[in-house]
Amino acid sequence: MAREIKFSLVYRDMWQSSGKYVPRVDQLKKVAPAIIKMGCFDRVETNGGAFEQVNLLYGENPNRAVREWTAPFHEAGIQTHMLERGLNALRMNPVPADVRELMFKVKKAQGTDISRSFCGLNDPRNLRLSIEYAKKAGMISQAALSITHSPVHTVAYYMGLVDKLVEYGCDEICLKDMAGIGRPNVLGELVREIKKKHPQIFVQYHGHTGPGLSTASMLEVARAGADCLDVAVEPLSWGKVHPDVITIREMLKADGFLVKDLDMNAYMEVRKLTQEFIDDFLGYWIDPNNSHMTSLLVGCGLPGGMMGSMMADLKGFQNAINAGQRARGKQELSLDELMVMLFREVEYVWPRLGYPPLVTPFSQYCKNTALMNLMATLQGKPRWSTIDKDTWNMILGKMGRLPGPLAPEIVELAKEKGLEFYEGNPQDAFPNELPKFEQMMKDEGWDEGQDREELFELAMHERQYRDYRSGVAKERFNAELEEKKAKAGAPIVVTRPVVEMPKVDIEALTAGHPSALPVQAPVKGQLLWQIDVDDAGSAPAVGKAFRKGEAIAYIQTRYGIEAVEAAADCRILAVCAAQGAMLEKNEIFALAE
Repeated sequence: MAREIKFSLVYRDMWQSSGKYVPRVDQLKKVAPAIIKMGCFDRVETNGGAFEQVNLLYGENPNRAVREWTAPFHEAGIQTHMLERGLNALRMNPVPADVRELMFKVKKAQGTDISRSFCGLNDPRNLRLSIEYAKKAGMISQAALSITHSPVHTVAYYMGLVDKLVEYGCDEICLKDMAGIGRPNVLGELVREIKKKHPQIFVQYHGHTGPGLSTASMLEVARAGADCLDVAVEPLSWGKVHPDVITIREMLKADGFLVKDLDMNAYMEVRKLTQEFIDDFLGYWIDPNNSHMTSLLVGCGLPGGMMGSMMADLKGFQNAINAGQRARGKQELSLDELMVMLFREVEYVWPRLGYPPLVTPFSQYCKNTALMNLMATLQGKPRWSTIDKDTWNMILGKMGRLPGPLAPEIVELAKEKGLEFYEGNPQDAFPNELPKFEQMMKDEGWDEGQDREELFELAMHERQYRDYRSGVAKERFNAELEEKKAKAGAPIVVTRPVVEMPKVDIEALTAGHPSALPVQAPVKGQLLWQIDVDDAGSAPAVGKAFRKGEAIAYIQTRYGIEAVEAAADCRILAVCAAQGAMLEKNEIFALAE
């Protein structure tokens, strides 16, 4: 008898892989009935990943969004699933265990059925608590393998991980082929091995279309025994996103599989509404090149969804790079030339950093390091001149065990800097913090919310949550939207609000703190609190500690980037300048003690 293949619509990831924002809750509720009417989906990916942060960034409550977005699918008998990053949960950096546990309770209460948990390093220790907490909360635990292609990422390697995850109690396995570079034959062999050894395990495949391999991979994994495939719909399917359900359904049907009927009128309604959301405001943050597939991604292995931020990085550095090229009497470089150079540098950096699968946040770390290396070498400086703190934490093992060995030059560099490698369980390095956030809620007079969901948002995304509560996030988003509209030639509907840094009385603050030291710009240029454009360039919180030699911030000059390093162990006392501020040489932009 023919075997049925199920489909999941990854509506959240369709947007996440296309641009900065996802639809508002009113838009999500509007499209849900048409998705249900299509009739071909057993599952819909509704939330997780950057979904909560994105809602906070444009001033909306993510808890309301999850509850109202998942409700119609439950009524229709369609399962909903979320994506979470193991140790990092729903953000880019590690999360204390008690906050992670609360997340699963909250998401289950809000209507999420399945938790897809992945570790970007494929360290099973980072997934153990995700599996335990998901099942304890009453969710289906789907543990994901971060798929990539390298000498160390073999079928045997992945089966060793699967065995551990099944031992921990996961219900399902997902092959998360985030860059779409998994080779179809290898993925098919891996699914056959999983089904042979663990026949009770439900297997789902998630593959991006960027380099063009994922359609063949879907056929191979289906033939090997996979149960469910992640798909998209126009106008966001293909490109750097996911294959379209129409094509995959017809391919499998022709191969003899059972697939549910698809209501084309409903498909066209989903397509129309999705385009309507793009035309409304979301398209202002979607790079047109995201609709293009490119074989260039096969070599570097970067996820297609990163192309937008990567090109923004290159555009931001192009003038500085070419100023240096001119000063040395060399030919200026085009964006295409810089892109190829950056791809090659990622290929150089990746194995030397231990082959971390190029998925959030490790894809950003490798890309950032490659970008800094490219800047350094074009200025005649050695590679590895600038490595940010998060990348060092990855290198040192604080986020998990790397799949492959570090290059000797990286190990030697760590020793030169007096850095120690961490051998313990990554979670142990991040103690519980929930009581601290409970007290914050009391101090602010805020209610913890239904099922403690407001407490969870504060603990998971403190800075973004505070900006949401204060209204700053909404003002910032509206200003950004009007700027985007103006650049696109659209009429400006509202005036742009001005969001300024609070004034700091340096003399008074210094008088109260005799040991306070000014943090000054070593050169004239633009202040960059963080290099990675994916993290919104936020300034450090008052009280944040820095070790001697650690980069507090960066100054972008006409010839490149200068790091502002801490002269001694210190903590931030005050921040005097915002991200992007133009500073004169020796201008004070922070105080530390």
